[in-house]
Amino acid sequence: MSDTMIGIVGGSGLYNIDGLEDAAWRAVETPWGAPSDEILTGTLGGVPMAFLPRHGRGHVHSPTTVPYRANIDALKRLGVTDVVSLSACGSFREEMAPGDFVVVDQFIDRTFAREKSFFGTGCVAHVSVAHPTCARLGAAAAEAAREAGVTVHEGGTYLAMEGPQFSTAAESRMYREAWGAHVIGMTNMPEAKLAREAELCYASVAMVTDYDSWHPEHGSVDITEIVAILTGNADRARETVRGLPPRLGGARAPCPHGCDRALEHAILTGPDARDPALLARLDAVAGRVL
Repeated sequence: MSDTMIGIVGGSGLYNIDGLEDAAWRAVETPWGAPSDEILTGTLGGVPMAFLPRHGRGHVHSPTTVPYRANIDALKRLGVTDVVSLSACGSFREEMAPGDFVVVDQFIDRTFAREKSFFGTGCVAHVSVAHPTCARLGAAAAEAAREAGVTVHEGGTYLAMEGPQFSTAAESRMYREAWGAHVIGMTNMPEAKLAREAELCYASVAMVTDYDSWHPEHGSVDITEIVAILTGNADRARETVRGLPPRLGGARAPCPHGCDRALEHAILTGPDARDPALLARLDAVAGRVL
């Protein structure tokens, strides 16, 4: 058994984590390029933690240009075992109001301009994402958020759109009524898929800022209102993060859902046919099985 190291991926409005002991920003090199930013490492409540601002400090990356593969590789390379994603989202449900958090358990991936896998020609792998988040980790995040005073909804489908524009009213109604999505965002895909390929437990905490554009009483998305809600959500997100170490720290048993063994039978390319250059890039992500 290894010790737990918590990785936090901070979304819009969350560019730092307070209270880390021995905190230091570290540059991490990966075979997939540079991550979104340096990674803040330290300990919180005696548990090792790494924080990565998904858009970079100053919000320099759009949802499409976030270097998702480099981000997940860098966290794995540092020793992270459990990744908690915190991201802003719009809501398709009246009861999931601005300021609420939704612990996502399903995704509909509508992104189209991003690299979605570490694998490819020379080393082909197929992992299951039928259940794309870790229920154990999601439950811990939900408990921590409730302790922080947040209204939490456990379970929900996240529609991942390409962006950077928000939805049209017609799209918003379709996602809500025909597809049954609960929230919408721009950044959890391919992040969740890549975390699974890297055999990392992954939980998504979507922080509601608005009702997208379906709601008849709220009209179109107002960016000034979103920014105001983002600030409050970021404060609650930091409180949530502080509640994670007591629930996750210490010696880590194998994931009961198999997240840490996702590559066990996933690689189909025979050993003699594998591309050495690609294998070298996979040293952190898939080193356990390669």
